[in-house]
Amino acid sequence: MTRTCAMRSMPPSPPTSDPDGLPPDHAGLSARMPPAARAALAAALPDTRRKLSPRGLDTWLRGIDALMQMGRGDGAVRAWIDAMPEVARELGEDVLADTATACLGFASRTSGAVIERILDTAPLAARRLGDAALFLSYLRFLEHVLARAPRAMRPMLDQLGALLDVLTLGGLRRWADWGIAAHRTDYPGLDAYFSLSSEASRAILKSERKGVLLVDVQRRLTMYLRALWGRDFMLVPTAGDYETRAGLRPFAESHMLHLPDALDDWRGIPALDLYRAQAAHLAAHLSALAGPVPAEGLGALELQCIGLIEDARAEALAIDRFPNLRGLWAGFHGATAPGTAGIFDRIARALISGRAEDALGEQTLADFAALDLADPLAARRAGLDLARRLGTLPYSPHGDLPSCPYRCDNRVLWEYEEIDWSHSAAAVPAQTRRYVSVSEMVNEVEVETAGEDAAEIWVQASELFDDDGTSFNDREGKPPLGPPVPYEEFDHTIQMVRPAWATIREVRARRGDVARADAILAGNRKVTDRLRHLLDAMRPQGAVRIRKLEDGDDLDLNAAVMAAVDTRLRRQPDPRVMMRVLRKTRDTAVMVLLDLSESTNDTVAGGQTVLDLTRSATLLLSEAIHGVGDSFAIHGFCSDGRANVFYSRFKDFDQPWGDQPKARIMGAEGRLSTRMGAAIRHATAHLAQVKAARKLMLVLTDGAPADIDVRDPFYLRHDARHAVDAAARAGITPFCLTLDPRADSYAQRIFGGRNVQVLDRVERLPERLPQLYASLTR
Repeated sequence: MTRTCAMRSMPPSPPTSDPDGLPPDHAGLSARMPPAARAALAAALPDTRRKLSPRGLDTWLRGIDALMQMGRGDGAVRAWIDAMPEVARELGEDVLADTATACLGFASRTSGAVIERILDTAPLAARRLGDAALFLSYLRFLEHVLARAPRAMRPMLDQLGALLDVLTLGGLRRWADWGIAAHRTDYPGLDAYFSLSSEASRAILKSERKGVLLVDVQRRLTMYLRALWGRDFMLVPTAGDYETRAGLRPFAESHMLHLPDALDDWRGIPALDLYRAQAAHLAAHLSALAGPVPAEGLGALELQCIGLIEDARAEALAIDRFPNLRGLWAGFHGATAPGTAGIFDRIARALISGRAEDALGEQTLADFAALDLADPLAARRAGLDLARRLGTLPYSPHGDLPSCPYRCDNRVLWEYEEIDWSHSAAAVPAQTRRYVSVSEMVNEVEVETAGEDAAEIWVQASELFDDDGTSFNDREGKPPLGPPVPYEEFDHTIQMVRPAWATIREVRARRGDVARADAILAGNRKVTDRLRHLLDAMRPQGAVRIRKLEDGDDLDLNAAVMAAVDTRLRRQPDPRVMMRVLRKTRDTAVMVLLDLSESTNDTVAGGQTVLDLTRSATLLLSEAIHGVGDSFAIHGFCSDGRANVFYSRFKDFDQPWGDQPKARIMGAEGRLSTRMGAAIRHATAHLAQVKAARKLMLVLTDGAPADIDVRDPFYLRHDARHAVDAAARAGITPFCLTLDPRADSYAQRIFGGRNVQVLDRVERLPERLPQLYASLTR
């Protein structure tokens, strides 16, 4: 009996791969590698396949190929093979591509041995930093050190473990910057400092050392929260002191708890207890919050009051479950700040302890006792009531912050409606202007109760002017807004430019009293007289003859006679017998950009405000520039978020200096915030349209860039620096005169060390600004 066997079809074979087991896209990679690197790849490949996803494995292999093509030896390639899988396991696979790009950038500044050392220590840095964003900042720090002192890199990497055991990333940068500044040209001293063998190095290290690093207690905090709430929370370190720790507060975002990367003891309370209080407070927020609270239509004071009540509500719910949390949190409410912030401190202390210190605290405590804590909107109602009681007090959202160190910035509470700016203008009825004859205008009855939002405004077809020279038509209706102009904005956290992110809206400048401007000029006549001789020296000197040229426009008679005499005496004549007439003129265009934020309303010595002094200084500067004959413009700016950067033009380049620009300067108002980068870009666009051999932008400000929609204090500073660099590339010289005595920490980073002048006595602004202009344009 015969048995027939059916042949089963076999599945198709997988695509052929490299003989060494590499994926098809990287076939032949090992054949191009040196023997030592090939052996390292073969040994690491099986374990790396288990650690990385196919996408991560592809990025890892592409990094190997890129480092081979870099041409810095096989040491860096072997270090990449051994170190980067562990870095990817610690921080995620996304850091592989960024690290490879950084190493390629290092190749232009240092040797392959140093790059190998950077990669060898990368797993240590990844474990100590504990966050991908911090690790990328660490790579940028290494690039910073290589740019300033390449010799310091190797000894610093040899001591990296000892440094990161006691320093945050910000502390490490300050320690390195101090050593570079002190020993840049002293090579033995530089090596001793960065190898921790000098007394100065250890002293600076001790001063920068922080109490507790989050990476050291992160596991304990995670277990602490799991024991309380029965769930895991992801803790993310935030580089709060990368430049300064001032104002840093913890926050919750995307279901992650962001805590400072290091904390010191607070008023005798251990830093570990402060970490516990911060983590428990954020977890209580996430547990008590049913959904985000709409923030539309709420002012800054209302947001602060609602957040204060919501903090107390979340903590009360947590204390009901875990009574010992009251003792943990109450210990941090002992400080009382001055001013309005002190009122918030006393209210928060009353709500956590149940004992009020004043009548306002008693009323707030009574209202809180009547709340239904299970109602997520109860805090909103109580917060609005508290804001109405505090409505008459001065309040600054940036300055009047509670002193409690463990509470968050409450960004997790709010929900903002996304505005479609492409349709926002349609919601406001457009105001039309109807041009009529003089007889129609005279016979029409004026509606005195009509406001600036009238749908139709009648104006005369032919211009009529008042006694002061102003047009009646210019006075009618609300000031028209110019079309919105979008500008890019630089985000330092991702090191990329956000296109069309900020919007400039040009608004018509209001008119003030011209008589006051003339009085200011007359009252500062002494300053004008002292500058007169300096300004006269800066005036154009007319025609200048340049003699003794071989090629010119006219014959130099004296040189020609001397050449003829030399010829008759049989001597070699001087061939330079021509001359040229040059007209010496100044070709300078100046843009004066004024910061008109709310802080300019602050009073300084003498009872005047910063805005009053700014007006006076601008008038004197305009007189000085007008006397020299330079072309100049005076613009100002303020902002209300990235979508509303208001820009006013008090005087343009083609407008003569007279009563109208003076009136507009006197009508300037201080309001809102300071989004400096967008204003500098718009001013650069105006300056780019002016034809001049020399262009100067003079920025007058009284504080750091800030805005209501930006919480990171360094975001707008880096963006302003990016705008200043763009202006410099366009042939413009930016210069900053700041009235903030603490501006050294940020102004020099924005404008450069030589392009900043800090005025310590604000009352001297009207005198110093014209002198500064004279020195810049000499």
